[in-house]
Amino acid sequence: MIKQLLLLLITTFSLNCYSQISFEKGYYINNSNKKIDCLIKNNDWKNNPFKFEYKLTENSEKKIATIKTVKEFGVYNTFKYTRHIVNIDKSSTYIKKMSAIRKAVFQKEELFLKVLIEGKANLYSFESNNLKRYFYNKDTSEIEQLIFKKYLNADNQIGINDRFKQQLWNDLKCSTFKISKVKNLDYHKSDLIDFFVEYNECTNQVFTNFEEKQKRNLFNLNIRPGFNNSSLTIQNNVSNTRDTDFDSELAFRFGLETEFTLPFNKNKWSIIIEPTYQYFKSEKELTSDNAKADYKSIELPIGLRHYFFLNENSKIFMNGSFIIDLSSNSIIDFDSGSDLEIMTRNNLAFGLGYKYNDKYSLELRYQTSRHILGNYIYWTSDYKTVSIIFGYSLF
Repeated sequence: MIKQLLLLLITTFSLNCYSQISFEKGYYINNSNKKIDCLIKNNDWKNNPFKFEYKLTENSEKKIATIKTVKEFGVYNTFKYTRHIVNIDKSSTYIKKMSAIRKAVFQKEELFLKVLIEGKANLYSFESNNLKRYFYNKDTSEIEQLIFKKYLNADNQIGINDRFKQQLWNDLKCSTFKISKVKNLDYHKSDLIDFFVEYNECTNQVFTNFEEKQKRNLFNLNIRPGFNNSSLTIQNNVSNTRDTDFDSELAFRFGLETEFTLPFNKNKWSIIIEPTYQYFKSEKELTSDNAKADYKSIELPIGLRHYFFLNENSKIFMNGSFIIDLSSNSIIDFDSGSDLEIMTRNNLAFGLGYKYNDKYSLELRYQTSRHILGNYIYWTSDYKTVSIIFGYSLF
């Protein structure tokens, strides 16, 4: 079974090489202000790019364009990046590296800024690993960073420079805005987008909200029934008279999976949590005794899933999970002698599956060995499970 799973994983990676998630209709503007329609590889970047891949036609060669040759690029109705030379403060938010200076310390850089709101007042973002900065301008004014900085004050406590509130209050006035609207703003993308939307609406200006175009369902709740094929062996390190191989048993399992899609890289990554009920029952006749295993538990796999898109309706996924196992009233019962209470340890699981139309799924999952006699020094155990899991997305 493990060899078959590895073969499926290799096949999946091969399919991924040919998956059609790459190029979408877009454009770029070169240094001569010429707009060229093309197909752009939409990586749904988490970090702002400095280059991108494109093709002039579906069958032409892939090319790479960089920030040195392109002033603007985008995918129609999805996103836009524009090149600007800006002053940016890159002060760290880590306490060990935090500045003792309240004032923003700028450095001049040439960047592709992501356009969030485009109208009379424009909002841009730049992200690089843990650094998030927002920029703005009004009409044709120069682009400025909205200033927000954490620093260590004289008492070695964390202080906050939130000058961005004063910037917005001074530059983006509206008759219906009260000072409380600005004071209550957080330096978060959603808060700033809402503010710029309201300002453009207040001034009766036509504007584009690129984030609204990219809204997607980042939360899924899936019911996950299926079958476990489990095996259990136990051994005593002192005496082998009660060593038992319970063989393999087929049993029903039921899980309820919560999936949180990470908002970048084309929805290819998600965090999964799946509380699951499972059980194993088996009886074995020994030479001088009989043994019964009655093992019930709630498994709590917490893991990461990665999707490989085949087309608009089909995708393959792989996931890895750390399983916390919570056994309840579980025991290995011997007809004679002391019984063994089942107290389990944690283990890992790896799965490969297929999802159709974001609604139906089928997964093959393999769990590594789990020790279920954790309270006993002289006993070892080996509990393994391979599962077939059916999935249906409620929303």
